[in-house]
Amino acid sequence: MWQILTWCVFCSQAILSNAKKLSMELPPDFLVGAATAAYQVEGGWNEDGKGESIWDHLVHTQPDSINDKTNGDVACDSYHKYKEDVKLLKDIGFQVYRFSISWTRILPQGDTNIVNQNGIDYYRNLINELRANNIIPMVTMYHWDLPQKLQELGGWTNPIIADYFEAYARVLYKNFGDQVKWWITINEPLEVVSGYSEKRYAPFLDLYGIGDYLAGHTLLRAHAKAYRLYDNEFRAKQNGKVGITVNGNFFFPQSNETENITAAERAQQFEHGWFAHPIFSVSGDYPPIMRQRIDANSAKEDRARSRLPRFTEEEKEQLKGSADFFGLNHYSSRKAYSGEIGPSPSLERDSGVIKTIDIHWETGELPWLKVVPEGLRGILNWIRTSYNNVPVFITENGYCDLGQLADDDRVHYYESYIGAMLKAMKEDKCNVIGYCAWSLVDNFEWLEGYRPRFGVVHIDFNDTERKRTPKKSAEFFKKLINDRKLI
Repeated sequence: MWQILTWCVFCSQAILSNAKKLSMELPPDFLVGAATAAYQVEGGWNEDGKGESIWDHLVHTQPDSINDKTNGDVACDSYHKYKEDVKLLKDIGFQVYRFSISWTRILPQGDTNIVNQNGIDYYRNLINELRANNIIPMVTMYHWDLPQKLQELGGWTNPIIADYFEAYARVLYKNFGDQVKWWITINEPLEVVSGYSEKRYAPFLDLYGIGDYLAGHTLLRAHAKAYRLYDNEFRAKQNGKVGITVNGNFFFPQSNETENITAAERAQQFEHGWFAHPIFSVSGDYPPIMRQRIDANSAKEDRARSRLPRFTEEEKEQLKGSADFFGLNHYSSRKAYSGEIGPSPSLERDSGVIKTIDIHWETGELPWLKVVPEGLRGILNWIRTSYNNVPVFITENGYCDLGQLADDDRVHYYESYIGAMLKAMKEDKCNVIGYCAWSLVDNFEWLEGYRPRFGVVHIDFNDTERKRTPKKSAEFFKKLINDRKLI
Protein backbone atom coordinates (compact mmCIF):
# COMPACT_ATOMS: atom_id res chain seq x y z
CA MET A 1 0.00 0.00 0.00
CA TRP A 2 2.75 2.42 0.90
CA GLN A 3 4.13 2.46 -2.67
CA ILE A 4 0.89 3.96 -4.01
CA LEU A 5 0.46 6.32 -1.06
CA THR A 6 4.04 7.59 -1.30
CA TRP A 7 3.73 8.08 -5.04
CA CYS A 8 0.42 9.96 -4.82
CA VAL A 9 1.83 12.40 -2.27
CA PHE A 10 4.98 12.82 -4.33
CA CYS A 11 3.02 13.21 -7.58
CA SER A 12 0.92 16.03 -6.14
CA GLN A 13 4.03 17.87 -4.96
CA ALA A 14 5.82 17.30 -8.29
CA ILE A 15 2.95 18.71 -10.33
CA LEU A 16 2.89 21.84 -8.18
CA SER A 17 6.65 22.31 -8.49
CA ASN A 18 6.99 21.77 -12.23
CA ALA A 19 8.06 25.36 -12.66
CA LYS A 20 11.52 24.14 -11.70
CA LYS A 21 13.59 23.66 -14.87
CA LEU A 22 14.51 20.06 -15.53
CA SER A 23 17.06 18.79 -18.01
CA MET A 24 15.27 16.89 -20.78
CA GLU A 25 18.43 15.30 -22.20
CA LEU A 26 18.64 11.58 -22.88
CA PRO A 27 21.57 9.81 -21.20
CA PRO A 28 24.36 8.98 -23.69
CA ASP A 29 23.76 5.21 -23.49
CA PHE A 30 19.95 5.42 -23.52
CA LEU A 31 18.40 3.46 -26.43
CA VAL A 32 15.43 4.68 -28.48
CA GLY A 33 13.65 2.33 -30.84
CA ALA A 34 10.38 1.26 -32.41
CA ALA A 35 8.41 -1.95 -32.08
CA THR A 36 6.17 -4.27 -34.10
CA ALA A 37 4.78 -7.81 -33.80
CA ALA A 38 4.89 -10.60 -36.37
CA TYR A 39 1.17 -11.24 -36.86
CA GLN A 40 0.41 -7.52 -36.98
CA VAL A 41 2.89 -6.62 -39.73
CA GLU A 42 4.36 -9.61 -41.57
CA GLY A 43 1.60 -11.08 -43.68
CA GLY A 44 2.74 -14.09 -45.69
CA TRP A 45 0.56 -16.10 -43.34
CA ASN A 46 0.97 -19.42 -45.17
CA GLU A 47 4.02 -18.77 -47.34
CA ASP A 48 7.25 -20.73 -47.51
CA GLY A 49 6.29 -23.44 -45.05
CA LYS A 50 4.75 -21.34 -42.27
CA GLY A 51 2.20 -23.18 -40.13
CA GLU A 52 -1.15 -22.00 -38.74
CA SER A 53 -1.22 -19.92 -35.56
CA ILE A 54 -4.16 -19.31 -33.24
CA TRP A 55 -4.63 -15.89 -34.87
CA ASP A 56 -4.67 -17.40 -38.36
CA HIS A 57 -7.24 -19.86 -37.10
CA LEU A 58 -9.42 -17.25 -35.38
CA VAL A 59 -9.64 -14.79 -38.28
CA HIS A 60 -10.36 -17.55 -40.81
CA THR A 61 -12.92 -19.52 -38.77
CA GLN A 62 -14.58 -16.58 -36.98
CA PRO A 63 -14.08 -13.55 -39.26
CA ASP A 64 -16.90 -11.66 -37.51
CA SER A 65 -14.76 -11.55 -34.37
CA ILE A 66 -12.74 -8.75 -36.02
CA ASN A 67 -14.60 -5.42 -35.99
CA ASP A 68 -13.91 -4.66 -39.65
CA LYS A 69 -13.77 -8.35 -40.67
CA THR A 70 -10.16 -8.01 -41.83
CA ASN A 71 -7.20 -10.21 -40.99
CA GLY A 72 -3.41 -10.35 -40.92
CA ASP A 73 -2.99 -12.49 -44.04
CA VAL A 74 -1.08 -9.65 -45.76
CA ALA A 75 -1.03 -6.94 -43.08
CA CYS A 76 1.88 -4.55 -43.83
CA ASP A 77 3.54 -7.19 -46.03
CA SER A 78 6.72 -6.86 -43.99
CA TYR A 79 7.53 -10.46 -44.92
CA HIS A 80 8.40 -9.12 -48.36
CA LYS A 81 9.13 -5.49 -47.48
CA TYR A 82 11.40 -5.85 -44.46
CA LYS A 83 14.17 -3.92 -46.21
CA GLU A 84 11.83 -0.95 -46.59
CA ASP A 85 11.04 -1.15 -42.89
CA VAL A 86 14.73 -1.20 -42.00
CA LYS A 87 15.31 1.81 -44.24
CA LEU A 88 12.54 3.67 -42.41
CA LEU A 89 14.13 2.80 -39.09
CA LYS A 90 17.49 4.09 -40.30
CA ASP A 91 16.08 7.27 -41.86
CA ILE A 92 14.25 8.15 -38.63
CA GLY A 93 17.30 7.28 -36.59
CA PHE A 94 15.91 4.53 -34.37
CA GLN A 95 18.68 2.66 -32.59
CA VAL A 96 16.64 -0.46 -31.77
CA TYR A 97 14.03 -2.49 -33.63
CA ARG A 98 11.90 -4.65 -31.40
CA PHE A 99 10.13 -7.30 -33.47
CA SER A 100 8.70 -10.72 -32.76
CA ILE A 101 9.38 -14.07 -34.33
CA SER A 102 6.40 -16.09 -35.48
CA TRP A 103 6.67 -19.47 -33.75
CA THR A 104 4.95 -21.19 -36.68
CA ARG A 105 7.28 -19.64 -39.24
CA ILE A 106 10.13 -21.45 -37.48
CA LEU A 107 8.33 -24.57 -36.18
CA PRO A 108 5.17 -24.98 -38.32
CA GLN A 109 3.60 -27.57 -36.01
CA GLY A 110 4.98 -26.05 -32.81
CA ASP A 111 7.52 -28.81 -32.12
CA THR A 112 11.11 -29.32 -33.24
CA ASN A 113 10.40 -32.39 -35.38
CA ILE A 114 9.75 -29.99 -38.30
CA VAL A 115 12.05 -26.96 -38.58
CA ASN A 116 11.28 -24.55 -41.42
CA GLN A 117 14.57 -23.35 -42.92
CA ASN A 118 12.74 -20.69 -44.96
CA GLY A 119 11.55 -19.12 -41.74
CA ILE A 120 15.02 -19.18 -40.23
CA ASP A 121 16.39 -17.58 -43.39
CA TYR A 122 13.77 -14.81 -43.29
CA TYR A 123 14.62 -13.74 -39.75
CA ARG A 124 18.34 -14.13 -40.34
CA ASN A 125 18.04 -11.82 -43.35
CA LEU A 126 16.08 -9.29 -41.29
CA ILE A 127 18.61 -9.40 -38.47
CA ASN A 128 21.52 -9.04 -40.91
CA GLU A 129 19.82 -6.07 -42.57
CA LEU A 130 19.34 -4.39 -39.20
CA ARG A 131 22.91 -4.93 -38.12
CA ALA A 132 24.23 -3.72 -41.47
CA ASN A 133 22.42 -0.46 -40.74
CA ASN A 134 23.67 -0.23 -37.14
CA ILE A 135 20.25 -1.00 -35.68
CA ILE A 136 20.09 -3.29 -32.65
CA PRO A 137 17.67 -6.22 -33.01
CA MET A 138 15.49 -6.87 -29.94
CA VAL A 139 13.61 -10.13 -30.43
CA THR A 140 10.36 -11.15 -28.78
CA MET A 141 9.96 -14.92 -28.84
CA TYR A 142 6.21 -14.94 -28.24
CA HIS A 143 3.84 -12.14 -29.19
CA TRP A 144 0.50 -13.99 -28.98
CA ASP A 145 0.68 -16.26 -32.07
CA LEU A 146 0.74 -19.74 -30.54
CA PRO A 147 0.86 -22.62 -33.04
CA GLN A 148 -2.70 -23.89 -33.55
CA LYS A 149 -1.47 -27.47 -33.14
CA LEU A 150 -0.38 -26.63 -29.60
CA GLN A 151 -3.67 -24.91 -28.86
CA GLU A 152 -5.39 -28.15 -29.78
CA LEU A 153 -3.45 -29.70 -26.88
CA GLY A 154 -4.96 -27.09 -24.55
CA GLY A 155 -2.66 -24.19 -25.33
CA TRP A 156 -1.19 -22.33 -22.39
CA THR A 157 -3.56 -24.06 -19.95
CA ASN A 158 -1.59 -27.28 -20.57
CA PRO A 159 1.57 -27.32 -18.40
CA ILE A 160 3.57 -29.21 -21.07
CA ILE A 161 3.49 -26.16 -23.37
CA ALA A 162 6.26 -24.72 -21.16
CA ASP A 163 8.49 -27.54 -22.40
CA TYR A 164 7.54 -26.85 -26.01
CA PHE A 165 8.43 -23.20 -25.46
CA GLU A 166 11.82 -24.13 -24.02
CA ALA A 167 12.55 -26.26 -27.10
CA TYR A 168 11.46 -23.38 -29.36
CA ALA A 169 13.73 -20.99 -27.43
CA ARG A 170 16.68 -23.33 -27.96
CA VAL A 171 16.13 -23.19 -31.74
CA LEU A 172 16.11 -19.37 -31.60
CA TYR A 173 19.24 -19.12 -29.45
CA LYS A 174 21.10 -21.57 -31.69
CA ASN A 175 20.17 -19.84 -34.93
CA PHE A 176 20.17 -16.15 -33.96
CA GLY A 177 21.93 -15.81 -30.62
CA ASP A 178 25.27 -14.93 -32.20
CA GLN A 179 23.71 -11.68 -33.48
CA VAL A 180 20.78 -11.02 -31.12
CA LYS A 181 21.77 -9.69 -27.71
CA TRP A 182 18.34 -8.57 -26.48
CA TRP A 183 15.66 -11.20 -25.95
CA ILE A 184 12.11 -10.95 -24.61
CA THR A 185 10.51 -14.28 -23.82
CA ILE A 186 6.80 -13.40 -23.49
CA ASN A 187 5.01 -10.22 -24.50
CA GLU A 188 2.23 -9.08 -22.17
CA PRO A 189 1.20 -12.30 -20.43
CA LEU A 190 -1.70 -10.35 -18.90
CA GLU A 191 -3.19 -10.01 -22.38
CA VAL A 192 -2.27 -13.55 -23.45
CA VAL A 193 -4.28 -15.03 -20.59
CA SER A 194 -7.31 -12.86 -21.35
CA GLY A 195 -7.72 -14.95 -24.51
CA TYR A 196 -8.47 -17.86 -22.17
CA SER A 197 -10.73 -16.01 -19.74
CA GLU A 198 -12.79 -13.93 -22.16
CA LYS A 199 -13.30 -13.46 -25.89
CA ARG A 200 -10.81 -10.64 -26.17
CA TYR A 201 -7.91 -12.28 -28.00
CA ALA A 202 -7.19 -15.65 -29.58
CA PRO A 203 -7.90 -18.43 -28.73
CA PHE A 204 -11.19 -16.66 -27.87
CA LEU A 205 -12.31 -18.72 -24.87
CA ASP A 206 -14.38 -17.71 -21.87
CA LEU A 207 -12.93 -19.65 -18.94
CA TYR A 208 -13.26 -16.77 -16.47
CA GLY A 209 -11.23 -17.01 -13.29
CA ILE A 210 -9.79 -20.43 -14.19
CA GLY A 211 -8.33 -20.51 -17.70
CA ASP A 212 -6.47 -17.24 -17.15
CA TYR A 213 -4.74 -18.43 -13.98
CA LEU A 214 -3.82 -21.80 -15.54
CA ALA A 215 -2.43 -20.09 -18.65
CA GLY A 216 -0.54 -17.52 -16.59
CA HIS A 217 1.09 -20.27 -14.53
CA THR A 218 2.35 -22.02 -17.65
CA LEU A 219 3.58 -18.75 -19.18
CA LEU A 220 5.67 -18.00 -16.09
CA ARG A 221 7.14 -21.50 -16.06
CA ALA A 222 7.88 -21.20 -19.79
CA HIS A 223 9.67 -17.91 -19.26
CA ALA A 224 11.80 -19.36 -16.46
CA LYS A 225 12.74 -22.37 -18.56
CA ALA A 226 13.82 -20.18 -21.49
CA TYR A 227 15.84 -17.93 -19.19
CA ARG A 228 17.63 -20.78 -17.40
CA LEU A 229 18.31 -22.45 -20.74
CA TYR A 230 20.12 -19.31 -21.87
CA ASP A 231 22.03 -19.19 -18.57
CA ASN A 232 23.09 -22.81 -18.76
CA GLU A 233 23.87 -23.26 -22.45
CA PHE A 234 24.26 -19.94 -24.27
CA ARG A 235 25.05 -16.94 -22.08
CA ALA A 236 28.78 -17.58 -21.69
CA LYS A 237 29.30 -17.53 -25.45
CA GLN A 238 26.57 -15.20 -26.67
CA ASN A 239 26.64 -12.69 -23.78
CA GLY A 240 23.13 -11.33 -24.32
CA LYS A 241 20.26 -10.26 -22.09
CA VAL A 242 16.95 -12.02 -21.56
CA GLY A 243 13.87 -10.38 -20.08
CA ILE A 244 10.09 -10.45 -20.12
CA THR A 245 7.60 -7.72 -21.01
CA VAL A 246 4.88 -7.00 -18.46
CA ASN A 247 2.06 -4.60 -19.22
CA GLY A 248 -0.66 -2.75 -17.39
CA ASN A 249 -2.12 0.55 -16.28
CA PHE A 250 -1.05 2.66 -13.36
CA PHE A 251 -3.76 2.98 -10.72
CA PHE A 252 -4.45 6.17 -8.84
CA PRO A 253 -6.71 5.86 -5.78
CA GLN A 254 -10.19 7.24 -6.46
CA SER A 255 -9.83 9.15 -3.18
CA ASN A 256 -7.41 9.44 -0.28
CA GLU A 257 -9.45 7.06 1.83
CA THR A 258 -7.36 4.17 3.11
CA GLU A 259 -9.53 1.49 1.47
CA ASN A 260 -9.11 3.11 -1.94
CA ILE A 261 -5.36 3.55 -1.52
CA THR A 262 -5.26 -0.15 -0.63
CA ALA A 263 -7.44 -0.96 -3.65
CA ALA A 264 -5.06 0.89 -5.99
CA GLU A 265 -2.11 -1.10 -4.68
CA ARG A 266 -4.13 -4.30 -4.98
CA ALA A 267 -4.88 -3.45 -8.60
CA GLN A 268 -1.14 -3.03 -9.25
CA GLN A 269 -0.47 -6.43 -7.74
CA PHE A 270 -3.18 -8.14 -9.80
CA GLU A 271 -1.90 -6.54 -13.04
CA HIS A 272 1.85 -6.00 -12.83
CA GLY A 273 2.61 -8.06 -9.74
CA TRP A 274 0.95 -11.19 -11.10
CA PHE A 275 3.79 -11.67 -13.58
CA ALA A 276 6.52 -9.47 -12.11
CA HIS A 277 6.47 -10.62 -8.48
CA PRO A 278 7.51 -14.24 -9.15
CA ILE A 279 10.49 -12.98 -11.19
CA PHE A 280 11.65 -9.73 -9.60
CA SER A 281 10.75 -10.19 -5.91
CA VAL A 282 12.83 -12.07 -3.36
CA SER A 283 10.11 -14.69 -2.86
CA GLY A 284 9.80 -16.07 -6.40
CA ASP A 285 6.06 -16.52 -5.95
CA TYR A 286 2.77 -14.81 -6.69
CA PRO A 287 1.94 -11.60 -4.79
CA PRO A 288 0.68 -12.57 -1.32
CA ILE A 289 -2.56 -10.62 -1.82
CA MET A 290 -3.35 -12.67 -4.94
CA ARG A 291 -2.73 -15.93 -3.14
CA GLN A 292 -4.80 -14.82 -0.14
CA ARG A 293 -7.84 -13.58 -2.05
CA ILE A 294 -8.01 -16.27 -4.74
CA ASP A 295 -7.49 -19.08 -2.22
CA ALA A 296 -10.22 -17.63 0.00
CA ASN A 297 -12.67 -17.20 -2.86
CA SER A 298 -11.95 -20.70 -4.14
CA ALA A 299 -12.70 -22.11 -0.68
CA LYS A 300 -15.99 -20.18 -0.52
CA GLU A 301 -16.89 -21.75 -3.86
CA ASP A 302 -16.39 -25.24 -2.33
CA ARG A 303 -13.60 -26.09 -4.74
CA ALA A 304 -11.17 -28.90 -4.06
CA ARG A 305 -8.23 -26.60 -4.82
CA SER A 306 -7.38 -22.98 -5.38
CA ARG A 307 -8.06 -21.63 -8.86
CA LEU A 308 -4.55 -20.11 -8.66
CA PRO A 309 -2.01 -22.93 -9.15
CA ARG A 310 1.03 -23.33 -6.92
CA PHE A 311 4.68 -23.38 -7.90
CA THR A 312 6.96 -26.08 -6.56
CA GLU A 313 9.92 -24.87 -4.51
CA GLU A 314 12.16 -25.69 -7.47
CA GLU A 315 9.97 -23.60 -9.78
CA LYS A 316 10.10 -20.68 -7.36
CA GLU A 317 13.88 -20.83 -7.40
CA GLN A 318 13.91 -20.99 -11.20
CA LEU A 319 11.67 -17.94 -11.39
CA LYS A 320 13.52 -15.77 -8.88
CA GLY A 321 15.85 -13.40 -10.73
CA SER A 322 14.98 -14.89 -14.13
CA ALA A 323 15.24 -11.61 -16.05
CA ASP A 324 18.11 -9.29 -16.88
CA PHE A 325 15.71 -6.37 -17.36
CA PHE A 326 12.06 -5.50 -16.83
CA GLY A 327 10.29 -4.97 -20.16
CA LEU A 328 7.41 -2.55 -19.60
CA ASN A 329 4.50 -1.88 -21.94
CA HIS A 330 2.45 1.06 -20.72
CA TYR A 331 -0.16 3.19 -22.45
CA SER A 332 -2.65 4.54 -19.94
CA SER A 333 -3.92 4.76 -16.35
CA ARG A 334 -7.06 4.28 -14.29
CA LYS A 335 -8.48 5.27 -10.94
CA ALA A 336 -9.33 2.52 -8.49
CA TYR A 337 -11.62 2.01 -5.55
CA SER A 338 -12.61 -0.94 -3.43
CA GLY A 339 -15.60 -2.99 -4.57
CA GLU A 340 -16.73 -6.12 -6.35
CA ILE A 341 -17.49 -6.35 -10.05
CA GLY A 342 -17.39 -8.98 -12.78
CA PRO A 343 -18.53 -12.60 -13.13
CA SER A 344 -18.01 -15.11 -10.36
CA PRO A 345 -15.40 -16.45 -10.61
CA SER A 346 -13.21 -13.94 -12.40
CA LEU A 347 -9.98 -12.02 -12.07
CA GLU A 348 -11.97 -8.81 -11.64
CA ARG A 349 -13.99 -10.17 -8.73
CA ASP A 350 -10.94 -11.76 -7.12
CA SER A 351 -9.12 -8.42 -7.10
CA GLY A 352 -11.93 -6.60 -5.32
CA VAL A 353 -11.22 -3.45 -7.32
CA ILE A 354 -13.46 -1.27 -9.47
CA LYS A 355 -11.57 0.69 -12.11
CA THR A 356 -12.70 3.99 -13.54
CA ILE A 357 -11.41 7.05 -15.40
CA ASP A 358 -11.17 10.76 -14.84
CA ILE A 359 -13.50 12.56 -17.25
CA HIS A 360 -10.84 15.23 -17.75
CA TRP A 361 -8.30 12.81 -19.22
CA GLU A 362 -7.75 13.09 -22.97
CA THR A 363 -8.76 10.08 -25.08
CA GLY A 364 -7.20 8.45 -28.13
CA GLU A 365 -9.18 6.81 -30.94
CA LEU A 366 -9.68 3.72 -28.77
CA PRO A 367 -11.69 4.54 -25.63
CA TRP A 368 -9.35 2.65 -23.30
CA LEU A 369 -6.40 4.86 -24.21
CA LYS A 370 -6.53 7.84 -21.85
CA VAL A 371 -3.61 10.27 -22.00
CA VAL A 372 -2.20 10.31 -18.47
CA PRO A 373 1.58 10.83 -18.67
CA GLU A 374 2.01 11.06 -14.90
CA GLY A 375 0.86 7.42 -14.83
CA LEU A 376 4.05 6.35 -16.60
CA ARG A 377 6.06 8.12 -13.94
CA GLY A 378 3.89 6.42 -11.36
CA ILE A 379 4.44 2.89 -12.64
CA LEU A 380 8.18 3.46 -13.02
CA ASN A 381 8.33 4.51 -9.38
CA TRP A 382 6.20 1.54 -8.36
CA ILE A 383 8.66 -0.80 -10.07
CA ARG A 384 11.59 1.06 -8.48
CA THR A 385 10.23 0.70 -4.96
CA SER A 386 8.80 -2.80 -5.41
CA TYR A 387 11.73 -4.50 -7.15
CA ASN A 388 14.94 -2.82 -6.01
CA ASN A 389 15.14 -0.44 -8.99
CA VAL A 390 15.61 -3.18 -11.58
CA PRO A 391 16.65 -1.91 -15.05
CA VAL A 392 13.51 -1.09 -17.06
CA PHE A 393 13.27 -1.05 -20.83
CA ILE A 394 10.00 0.53 -21.97
CA THR A 395 9.24 -1.86 -24.80
CA GLU A 396 5.93 -0.28 -25.88
CA ASN A 397 4.30 3.11 -25.46
CA GLY A 398 2.11 4.80 -28.05
CA TYR A 399 -1.05 6.51 -29.22
CA CYS A 400 -3.77 5.67 -31.74
CA ASP A 401 -5.69 7.89 -34.14
CA LEU A 402 -7.24 7.38 -37.59
CA GLY A 403 -3.99 7.63 -39.54
CA GLN A 404 -3.45 11.37 -40.04
CA LEU A 405 -0.04 12.31 -41.45
CA ALA A 406 -0.11 15.52 -39.39
CA ASP A 407 -0.54 13.50 -36.20
CA ASP A 408 -0.16 16.30 -33.67
CA ASP A 409 -2.05 14.40 -30.98
CA ARG A 410 0.45 11.55 -31.24
CA VAL A 411 3.36 13.99 -31.03
CA HIS A 412 1.77 15.54 -27.94
CA TYR A 413 1.38 12.07 -26.40
CA TYR A 414 5.01 11.15 -27.01
CA GLU A 415 6.29 14.50 -25.75
CA SER A 416 4.30 14.21 -22.54
CA TYR A 417 5.06 10.56 -21.84
CA ILE A 418 8.77 10.79 -22.65
CA GLY A 419 8.88 13.91 -20.50
CA ALA A 420 7.31 11.96 -17.62
CA MET A 421 9.84 9.17 -18.15
CA LEU A 422 12.74 11.62 -18.01
CA LYS A 423 11.39 13.13 -14.80
CA ALA A 424 11.17 9.64 -13.30
CA MET A 425 14.78 9.02 -14.32
CA LYS A 426 16.28 12.34 -13.28
CA GLU A 427 14.22 13.34 -10.24
CA ASP A 428 13.19 9.95 -8.88
CA LYS A 429 16.29 7.97 -9.99
CA CYS A 430 14.27 5.29 -11.77
CA ASN A 431 16.58 2.95 -13.67
CA VAL A 432 15.19 3.24 -17.23
CA ILE A 433 17.61 2.10 -19.94
CA GLY A 434 15.58 2.32 -23.16
CA TYR A 435 12.32 3.20 -24.87
CA CYS A 436 10.47 1.74 -27.88
CA ALA A 437 7.58 3.52 -29.55
CA TRP A 438 4.55 1.49 -30.56
CA SER A 439 4.57 1.28 -33.43
CA LEU A 440 6.92 1.73 -36.36
CA VAL A 441 4.06 1.31 -38.86
CA ASP A 442 0.28 1.25 -38.83
CA ASN A 443 -0.75 -2.39 -38.50
CA PHE A 444 -3.43 -4.95 -37.72
CA GLU A 445 -4.75 -4.01 -34.28
CA TRP A 446 -6.12 -7.42 -33.28
CA LEU A 447 -9.91 -7.45 -32.83
CA GLU A 448 -10.08 -3.79 -33.88
CA GLY A 449 -8.73 -4.54 -37.36
CA TYR A 450 -7.11 -1.69 -39.31
CA ARG A 451 -9.20 1.32 -38.25
CA PRO A 452 -7.10 2.50 -35.27
CA ARG A 453 -3.58 3.50 -36.27
CA PHE A 454 -0.56 3.43 -33.96
CA GLY A 455 2.29 3.88 -36.45
CA VAL A 456 4.71 6.75 -36.81
CA VAL A 457 4.68 5.64 -40.45
CA HIS A 458 1.40 5.52 -42.37
CA ILE A 459 0.48 2.39 -44.33
CA ASP A 460 -1.99 2.62 -47.21
CA PHE A 461 -3.85 -0.67 -46.82
CA ASN A 462 -5.84 0.02 -50.01
CA ASP A 463 -2.60 -0.08 -51.99
CA THR A 464 -1.38 -3.55 -52.90
CA GLU A 465 2.16 -2.21 -52.49
CA ARG A 466 1.34 -1.08 -48.94
CA LYS A 467 2.87 2.35 -49.51
CA ARG A 468 4.69 3.68 -46.46
CA THR A 469 4.67 7.41 -45.61
CA PRO A 470 6.37 8.87 -42.50
CA LYS A 471 4.12 11.01 -40.33
CA LYS A 472 4.89 14.13 -38.32
CA SER A 473 5.60 11.88 -35.34
CA ALA A 474 8.44 10.28 -37.31
CA GLU A 475 10.01 13.74 -37.59
CA PHE A 476 9.53 14.15 -33.84
CA PHE A 477 11.57 11.01 -33.17
CA LYS A 478 14.17 11.93 -35.76
CA LYS A 479 14.81 15.22 -33.95
CA LEU A 480 14.67 13.62 -30.49
CA ILE A 481 17.25 10.97 -31.39
CA ASN A 482 19.49 13.39 -33.29
CA ASP A 483 19.46 16.12 -30.60
CA ARG A 484 19.39 13.62 -27.67
CA LYS A 485 16.95 15.86 -25.83
CA LEU A 486 13.21 16.38 -25.70
CA ILE A 487 13.16 20.17 -25.91
